Amino acid sequence: MLASLQLAAGIVVVGRLARGRSRRPPLAPPAAAPARAISVVIPARDEAARIAPCLAGLAADPDATEVLVVDDGSSDGTADMARGLGARVVAAGDPPPGWVGKPWALQRGLEAATGDVVVSLDADTRPRPGLLRALAAALEDADFVSAGCRFRCDTRGERWLHPSMLATLVYRYGPVDAPAASADRLLVNGQCTAVRRAQLLGAGGYVHAAGHMTDDAAQARALARAGWRVVVRDGGALVAVDMHDSLAGVWREWGRSLALPDVTPPQRQAADVAVAWLTLALPPLRAAARRARGLDLALLTLRWALVPALAPAYTRRGAPFWLSPLADPASVVRLTWSAVRPSRVWRGRRYAAARRTARR
Repeated sequence: MLASLQLAAGIVVVGRLARGRSRRPPLAPPAAAPARAISVVIPARDEAARIAPCLAGLAADPDATEVLVVDDGSSDGTADMARGLGARVVAAGDPPPGWVGKPWALQRGLEAATGDVVVSLDADTRPRPGLLRALAAALEDADFVSAGCRFRCDTRGERWLHPSMLATLVYRYGPVDAPAASADRLLVNGQCTAVRRAQLLGAGGYVHAAGHMTDDAAQARALARAGWRVVVRDGGALVAVDMHDSLAGVWREWGRSLALPDVTPPQRQAADVAVAWLTLALPPLRAAARRARGLDLALLTLRWALVPALAPAYTRRGAPFWLSPLADPASVVRLTWSAVRPSRVWRGRRYAAARRTARR
């Protein structure tokens, strides 16, 4: 029985990986300057230690009409630092009932922006000149564009665990820059997005993400269900992100949302977790116990073959990256924990549970 389930899970994973044959081309900046003004919105809560490289990158980009930092109640001098680096600071204020801090900050930034195109960036991103015009150009064929960032992992622990957690996403959803199977299985990267300001305001702004910790998926899926053309492109050549500073940070911070618990129905979460256990966790555990079967070896081969495909997503690799499949059992444990014990705490705030809007 278990062998049959493992075979079925393996077939599902191969089908998802095969969607990578239709991946969209990476973002590339056109030669011509954008015809429309571009506002950059950065939601920030206690980001004084990380926001300076982001603002420096934007200061070097001539396509940035304005840079707005939306201060989400920071207590570490984020607002003063942003002003000193040339950004316009907007105070988010306390989130209204039913809103989580980040989507509320994005809403405030959208309302305060003056550009025709609004690019949202997380404070820990590292944008390069050309990113903004590439995103604006991508909007010619889309309504909502999300760019995948190149991951910067400085410590050995990050370079070991982070790629393993990324593999759990690829096994569950396929390559993020390939067309999604359905709107309710759509993944985007909320660290870097672009929209037409007037169009998003007309759709209610970020109201679809209001109560969600995994706000990017909630927003994109709701827009896709409403008929928006939501597109994900690889932006690794134009933007990097330094999300964490240690293995513990990856485990704690990225791990809390790994199952996308507040946008995924429990039945789907259970199926995703089961697939991960059968294809990612069980084979190496059996191999370590010297009880691996032919199917386990095939799944291990498939997993190790994925490692070179993930390599371009990282600025640094080394031995920890190439050995990251050894972290798969731990990543699947963290995925399970994320599904069973979803966190509603972020940067000292605790939020009430969100109403689920996702479908099966």
